[in-house]
Amino acid sequence: MDLLANDYPGLILDENKGPCLSLYQPTHRAFPDRQQDPIRFRNLVKTLAESLRKKYPQGEVNSLLAPFHALAEDSGFWNRNFDGLAVLGSPDATRVYRLQRAVPEFAVVADSFHTKPLMRIMQSADRYQILALDRREARLFEGNRDHVDEIPLAPGVPRTLEDVVSPDIERDRATRTHGRVKPGAMGRHGSSDVKSDAMDADTERFFRAVDRAVVEHHSRPTGLPLLLAALPEHHHLFRKVSNNPSLLAASIDVNARDLTHDELRERAWSLILPTYLERLAGLVDAFRAADARQQGTSDLSDAARAAAQGRIATLLLQAGHRVPGKIDASSGALSPGDMASPDTEDMLDDLGELVLRKGGEVVIVPAERMPTRSGLAAIHRF
Repeated sequence: MDLLANDYPGLILDENKGPCLSLYQPTHRAFPDRQQDPIRFRNLVKTLAESLRKKYPQGEVNSLLAPFHALAEDSGFWNRNFDGLAVLGSPDATRVYRLQRAVPEFAVVADSFHTKPLMRIMQSADRYQILALDRREARLFEGNRDHVDEIPLAPGVPRTLEDVVSPDIERDRATRTHGRVKPGAMGRHGSSDVKSDAMDADTERFFRAVDRAVVEHHSRPTGLPLLLAALPEHHHLFRKVSNNPSLLAASIDVNARDLTHDELRERAWSLILPTYLERLAGLVDAFRAADARQQGTSDLSDAARAAAQGRIATLLLQAGHRVPGKIDASSGALSPGDMASPDTEDMLDDLGELVLRKGGEVVIVPAERMPTRSGLAAIHRF
């Protein structure tokens, strides 16, 4: 499985060699509901195959769909579902993402990937990460208000103490600390203290290495707030060596292995909620101030033109709100669509994608926190 946080927003901003295959489906965490997921996946793959055969020879179709067919037969994969699934395939690579929110069922072949469902998930304001740490092991979780799941650490992040301190060094240190005690002879005075100091030094090396790598491979690419979950005696040492600006002052003072995922989510969300609400309040206040200076808008037509010109710094979009149609990326012109048609695109998604492409920020906001009724609130750069 690939890590969406490390690939996004490049999936939207980068050019990809076509044909690009995009498959989305809701999935189920629990048995027996998850039994239907691979069946629905195979049906969506058939939809991709039908589209490909209209334009490409069978050999190329088989090559493009081979990773999809392999995934369909991977029973281990389907036993560990989240709430949604995205599979993006091209001649160059296939990416598989488990999603913490459900997505509409969808399969399409085009010249670029369909990434708007990912934007809605990745730009949501309630996301956070948890670094679960003890002196021998590091694990990373990602969550929102509803779920928390362990995610794979990037290849550059040490997972265990042995990734940083060689076991041979530890054995050598233990031998040098205690030595061999001859019969009738007294042991070396203070040897336990020396060994304890060596263990503390190893722990500090491990924590430093974890902190540097998490900053580089996870916190900096995602910008998500980070909670530390560790025993109280490890908090002080990690915070002493940490240079992660995303690390929150609040923390979970328990080993994450002693909690279920739901217990971990409850503890995390109680700590994240004040930060989440403070951030949303700040965004709403910034929009209202900009709107009062005529440097903001809640009108879709005005926002679309400004986005096409690269003039939107921050865009708030209401979660779950749709405006059927399409926005011309070059001019910002609106082409309203029919809500009843299942193939109709969403102009708010178009707007968000355009703002991201122009270097702006997009934040998905729950309906009860939106400062407007139009489903959008845009703050201009100038």
